[in-house]
Amino acid sequence: MSSNKALFAQRRDGRVVALQFLYAWSMNTPANLANDLVTFFENCEQPREHYAFGEELIHGVIEHSADIDSRIKGLAHNWEFERIAKIDLAILRLAIFEMVYRKDIPPVVSINEAIDLSKQFSNIDAKRFINGILDRLKDQLGRDARKAE
Repeated sequence: MSSNKALFAQRRDGRVVALQFLYAWSMNTPANLANDLVTFFENCEQPREHYAFGEELIHGVIEHSADIDSRIKGLAHNWEFERIAKIDLAILRLAIFEMVYRKDIPPVVSINEAIDLSKQFSNIDAKRFINGILDRLKDQLGRDARKAE
């Protein structure tokens, strides 16, 4: 496997575990994040190091959750925040964190990854909802959506 394909696969795995953890986190916030992460990664298929990218995403989303949720509320036209499905919310939080705080990832990559996650983990209508919100955010970023910075 070429190094680009290996990196892509590892990042995909990282996004999947980040999504799974953030979904659980949204349902039941742990008293001790570090302990919860140890337990979580002990139950994953690969060693914790394999998911380093995912762990970065988890910490970033949690650290910036107030800003991210505020952005979602502003972008989710005609949707009450509390009524957004928890899995879709976790996907949105992950993608918005990447788009706003990870300049090394082109926004279109984050959008495509979010849509792929929605196809895998949510219902058939979720991809349109998620794409709509992320597309609005992309237009507000003021940077080339196809390039990393």
